[in-house]
Amino acid sequence: MTAVSTATAWRADPYTDALRTGRGPLFLRGPDGWLLPLEVERWCAGPDSADRTVLARCRGAVLDIGCGPGRLVAGLGALGHQALGIDVSPAAVARTTRSGGSAVCGSVFDSLPDEGRWSTALLVDGNIGIGGDPRALLGRAARIVAPKGVLIVESAPAGVDIELDERVQVRVDDGRGALGASFPWARVGGAALLRHAGATGWSAADEWTADGRCFVALVRRQP
Repeated sequence: MTAVSTATAWRADPYTDALRTGRGPLFLRGPDGWLLPLEVERWCAGPDSADRTVLARCRGAVLDIGCGPGRLVAGLGALGHQALGIDVSPAAVARTTRSGGSAVCGSVFDSLPDEGRWSTALLVDGNIGIGGDPRALLGRAARIVAPKGVLIVESAPAGVDIELDERVQVRVDDGRGALGASFPWARVGGAALLRHAGATGWSAADEWTADGRCFVALVRRQP
């Protein structure tokens, strides 16, 4: 995961320590005290069966936005794709490169390599929440992906209200008293995601659920 202009939050000890050890517990803590579990062990393992449904739909050169420890970047490389991860966390980038993938440290809202030429971009593991504004993020992705490229987005999991459209300030929490800095985050259900996509020039080419995780492949609407 990553977040715009919040590198200090993700460089704080709870997130960095979790990536170094490959273990949780780790949470996003909301302002009212709610906790959203973060699946550190899954992120630090190899691609699982749900991930493989994403990898199978990737084509050409792939940019993984908020790549975390890089399991998808490494998986894409093993399939013969040119793949690059981007993350604001130096620990995430370091773990990605140790796994054999390529990654750069920075925000998706910064200037990126090969903007406008990526065949596929990924926003999975909750990364539609980056920056706390899904519509702004989808608009930014439209300038990153090639005109006939694909953006694969993971929405809130099955069982969560498909109309969920939440923007909050969160902190990384290790459940033992260590907290990162506050930063903006968002969560969206499938229906809300499609509304934001439509407002930013995207349309759904494919929708699927795997192991309780919900995905949509978006393409740019042609004039």
